[in-house]
Amino acid sequence: MNNPSPITLSSICEAAERISSYIKHTPVLQSEVINKLTGANVFLKCENLQNIGAFKMRGASNAVLSLSEEECKRGITTHSSGNHAQAIALAARNRGIKAIIVMPENAPAIKTNAVVSYGAEIVFCKPTLAAREAAVDKVVAETGAFVIHPYNNYKVIEGQATACLELMEEIEGLDIIITPVGGGGLLSGTSLSAHFLHPEIQVFGAEPEGADDAFRSLQEGRIVPSLNPKTIADGLLTSLGDKTFPIIRQYVKGILLVSDEEIVKAMKLLHKEYGLFVEPSGTVAFAALLKNKERFQGKKVGIILSGGNIDKEAFQNI
Repeated sequence: MNNPSPITLSSICEAAERISSYIKHTPVLQSEVINKLTGANVFLKCENLQNIGAFKMRGASNAVLSLSEEECKRGITTHSSGNHAQAIALAARNRGIKAIIVMPENAPAIKTNAVVSYGAEIVFCKPTLAAREAAVDKVVAETGAFVIHPYNNYKVIEGQATACLELMEEIEGLDIIITPVGGGGLLSGTSLSAHFLHPEIQVFGAEPEGADDAFRSLQEGRIVPSLNPKTIADGLLTSLGDKTFPIIRQYVKGILLVSDEEIVKAMKLLHKEYGLFVEPSGTVAFAALLKNKERFQGKKVGIILSGGNIDKEAFQNI
């Protein structure tokens, strides 16, 4: 197969080295209760325990650290509902450059507060992709800031790929890896890492039923935009990009859909068994395993818990 991107195993390994001082090597957890419940040997890669509470720190750090001095001069900008926003804000602070983050006006307070705490400026907009992109264009026109797209950027994808790289280095013989999919940065990066090192591993994406554009995109062989998504998983509302989709189409086995009710059930189980607070978007892959346990019975399954930015009071009220 021809690689539909310029990303190579070497570039992923270089990204891992580049960001090593700025991220955590997150733990991989197991539970006999979960193994018995699913009939699989389950390994949870806890990116909810990553710096800023999500895997996004990987891609943001790689993208920011890869910029030239000239590209940094006028600062950077992006749009995000939360986790990428926090990651870019902290990565910019780590490099000593200005960041202006476009966020939807309904973004969770826990995420907007974190962005401000890292020293970034927020520009609020209506909660639509068109509004986000228009606001970013305005920031660029006014400041000349360099845009780092939240997922449709090869340096971001390389960074996200390092989570799977760590998982495979720690756990040998995986049969399956499941990650959430929104814009596709984590899923495309995961599929590339698996393809380069262990092409026998089947990689699946997991997606809410109310935001199933990736599922429909693979079915139709084209990017189907996410026009009116409705789901508790607020980090998975975006459409695939022209960089992520070709990688996913080539290397991902399929997309598994879960309901919001199944996501909440999985969140509560993770808290009960591990004491973990995992946000809805970060729980989708685990929910997909629970829903499809017959399919994965007897398999060695890696699950990426992608984020944990949920207020504890909000968690109690779900």
